[in-house]
Amino acid sequence: MRELHSIVVLTGAGVSAESGIATFRGPGGLWEGHRVEDVCTPEALARDPALVHRFYDLRRAALAGVAPNPAHHALARLDAQWPGELLIVTQNVDDLHERAGATRLLHIHGELRSALCAACGARREWAAPLPPGSVCAACGQAALRPDIVFFGEMPYQMERIEAALADCDLFVSVGTSGAVYPAAGFVQTARYHGADTLEMNLDPSMGSVFFAESRMGAAGVLVPEWVEAVLATTSDTRSP
Repeated sequence: MRELHSIVVLTGAGVSAESGIATFRGPGGLWEGHRVEDVCTPEALARDPALVHRFYDLRRAALAGVAPNPAHHALARLDAQWPGELLIVTQNVDDLHERAGATRLLHIHGELRSALCAACGARREWAAPLPPGSVCAACGQAALRPDIVFFGEMPYQMERIEAALADCDLFVSVGTSGAVYPAAGFVQTARYHGADTLEMNLDPSMGSVFFAESRMGAAGVLVPEWVEAVLATTSDTRSP
């Protein structure tokens, strides 16, 4: 492993699946029983707000029954102990990274435990059910909706992510299908700017061909092993 100064880690549904959260594209996928168009588009929200709000209320409530797994804890350990630049970008809308202790983190697709005002754009923590017509404390409009990036909407903090990808020495993708853009294109951006690239996944993703190295297996096994190696290398460089 070459000397590292900056790492970007992308995590997807495969990381949280080991905690019992259903994945989007698997046979027991999160949207099973609902077409994506019925629960995750602006058109769906306009057409049937009660269905969309109820769907995310159930997903939010389900968080109480799951806990971070070894992959979440390993990335939190990396966050706490590694002195270089680190950005964990998650496609997941759960809060398991935070509950494990990660802080150098952003949610590209929004968060279940957050509400977004469609009128003024304010975001606020929200743990309770969110019925249609909930009032925004910032502007007073009855316009709160789940703080989820629907298909066709712009993911959060893309400028910050693009800058981190341009500066990183290593890009790591964990538990992603490689099918959803723009996240699926992050590996190509990182490679273009000279970064090493590593994929850890149960099976090869749709973007595996772009990675310099692919490790197949459970995130709960592979991620702790990789973090241990990174931190060991850091300790070695600090030794007299």
